Amino acid sequence: MSKRPGGKSSTSGGREKRGKISIRKALQGSLVGLGGAALALVVWLPGLLETFEARTWDWRTRLLARPGKATPEITLILLDQESLDWGKNENALPWPWPRETYAAVADFCRRGGAKVLAFDVLFSEPSIYGVYDDESLGRAVAENGRIVGAVFSGPAQGSATRWPGDMPEPLIDVSGLEEWVAEAKPAHLSYPRAAFPIPELGRNARILANTNLGPDESDGVYRRGSLFNLFDGRILPSESLAAYLAGNPGDHSLKIRPGLLEVDGLPVPIDAEGRAILRFRGPTMTHKTYRAAAVIQSELRIREGQKPSIDPSVFRDRYVFFGFSAPGLFDLKPSAVAGTYPGVEIHATMLDNLLSGDYMRAVSPAATVLLLLALCVGAGVAASSAYGVVKGALVYLLFIPLAPALGLAAFALGWWLQLLTLALGTLFTLVASSLVNYATEGRQKRYIKTAFKQYLSPEVIEELIAHPERLKLGGERRELSIFFSDLQGFTGLSEGLSPEELTTLLNEYLSAMTDIIQEEGGTIDKYEGDAIIAFWNAPLALADHAVRAVRSALRCQAKLAEMRPGFRARVGKDMFMRIGINSGPAVVGNMGSRTRFDYTMLGDAVNLAARLEGINKQFRTYTMVSAAVVERIAGAFPVRELSRVAVVGRREAVTVYEPMQPEEFAAKSGALAVFAEGLQAFYAGKFGEAERVFSAVSTGDPAAAAYAEKCRELIETPPKEAWCGVWVMTSK
Repeated sequence: MSKRPGGKSSTSGGREKRGKISIRKALQGSLVGLGGAALALVVWLPGLLETFEARTWDWRTRLLARPGKATPEITLILLDQESLDWGKNENALPWPWPRETYAAVADFCRRGGAKVLAFDVLFSEPSIYGVYDDESLGRAVAENGRIVGAVFSGPAQGSATRWPGDMPEPLIDVSGLEEWVAEAKPAHLSYPRAAFPIPELGRNARILANTNLGPDESDGVYRRGSLFNLFDGRILPSESLAAYLAGNPGDHSLKIRPGLLEVDGLPVPIDAEGRAILRFRGPTMTHKTYRAAAVIQSELRIREGQKPSIDPSVFRDRYVFFGFSAPGLFDLKPSAVAGTYPGVEIHATMLDNLLSGDYMRAVSPAATVLLLLALCVGAGVAASSAYGVVKGALVYLLFIPLAPALGLAAFALGWWLQLLTLALGTLFTLVASSLVNYATEGRQKRYIKTAFKQYLSPEVIEELIAHPERLKLGGERRELSIFFSDLQGFTGLSEGLSPEELTTLLNEYLSAMTDIIQEEGGTIDKYEGDAIIAFWNAPLALADHAVRAVRSALRCQAKLAEMRPGFRARVGKDMFMRIGINSGPAVVGNMGSRTRFDYTMLGDAVNLAARLEGINKQFRTYTMVSAAVVERIAGAFPVRELSRVAVVGRREAVTVYEPMQPEEFAAKSGALAVFAEGLQAFYAGKFGEAERVFSAVSTGDPAAAAYAEKCRELIETPPKEAWCGVWVMTSK
């Protein structure tokens, strides 16, 4: 190889290339991310994800539902299946129960000092037990003084189209209603019909409330609730709002504006229909719950002078809701926390949210779009910049759970974030990035693997795949350890073989040597017939490149010795390999034209390694390394100094050495000591003395025999110039 100066500097050039690659990848990832976000928006904005998004909300709710600060203030009395069985089996009470039983509940709550008792029970028809039964309930309601009576208002249910004149109207100051209705145009706020309670109850109730709560239209699940509706031009509060108003006597205000309802200053985020997103507190009976049968029994025992099973004081200063939970009474609703959930608990949850001031809020569409864009662009850039299966999998593992994690975090902060939209946008982006990477880089990666697998180790191939810019024309200056090998007398060995036999033998030999070089992290530069050219420390940086190169040489020699008997049987002669190794600066990179190039090296250090391989002939050795190599291996392998040589093409002499395995060096220590003595005499120009010393060990040491012959030549023909101990090579 000829000496070629120059080459492109790797420090600034490499950074510049990597910078350009990074910018290109970032731009590609950003565009893919924008596309993924756009696709998610196309699916989300028309409402196609509404049902599925609601299911993810239910999952978040079940996972993170916790009691609020007002949860202990609310108590439930449930008419459950056990209470029904008690009424039927012990008291012969058919369904529906006499209203005297509900009067007992009202009396017990009054006795205990409850703030309010809200009946989630419609008493719209006269009792089948007669007028006395209705009057009994009416007296109890009047004596209690803080009863919420139930009205059912809807689009078609009920016979009333006007507010009955003898029924109490809610005393609440309302502001902003007309303006909000004009702007929001709610479709389900005003109902034309209603079913009011019997006069005995309605006239004596503190306030009347609408028990009709509509589910989400997409799937019929209860996740939201309206704190009020309109009937006959009047505010009809929900059961939860009515319980708050009845339990806190005095003046009350209701202020409405887009997105927000304020009840006495308590904020309630609302949508265009006036609905609020509920923050469920947990599974059914998270609020303190008592069976209706136990409450009625306790009241009856008190009336008879007996000790009750429930102390009435448990209701002191509590908001009490009475409702049904027995399956046969048909008031179980599908909710975010359970498929069957008592309707009265939805009202209790609404009041809990109002008192705790923690109704959920919906993240605005604009904020959702911005977050979607940020997430998708981030995923696109990360996926486009990730090389290899492992890094690509890590990007997926990082970004796929990110949307659910953000959704959970937002829930904990009181926000409904569109989890599914973010998740789909991220997934679309990651998949699109993978497809784009495959389309734009898959072919390149396959080309690299196919083209380089024969002479690069898998690690080096992966490095080139990760940094394909290194396959561009140009080189970088790096310190290399360079390996040249050649088979001794291969031309003569091959004369007796057919082309097929020669190819098979050569491939077997080259494969064995290449495996060793690649195992040691080396890069095969090229094959030239039976010659192998390799180097270490490029493209992968290896701090111990010189050690690896020497170890490869010794392993290759050992492997050839192992294969030699088989080769001898096929060619009739022994095969020996000469190796030269040098370490030094060189330009390494892709050399050639724009359409065809090789990853190779140039420089004076390369030329010297090639010369050392050939110099082995003069010393009858098979492995030779330079002083630069010996300096870098720092005693990793024992060496013997062979000579100071002046090679063709170099002015300065080079000290060369023969490396050995420790056990071989130890076995030859005596002869090597004699050789070193002869070498010192040779350096001093004492050729006669050197010849006698070398001859003494020449039988077992070919290098000593070569020196003995050289000394005899110098004795016969003394050097014309002053002797400096350098053996001048006259051929390559």
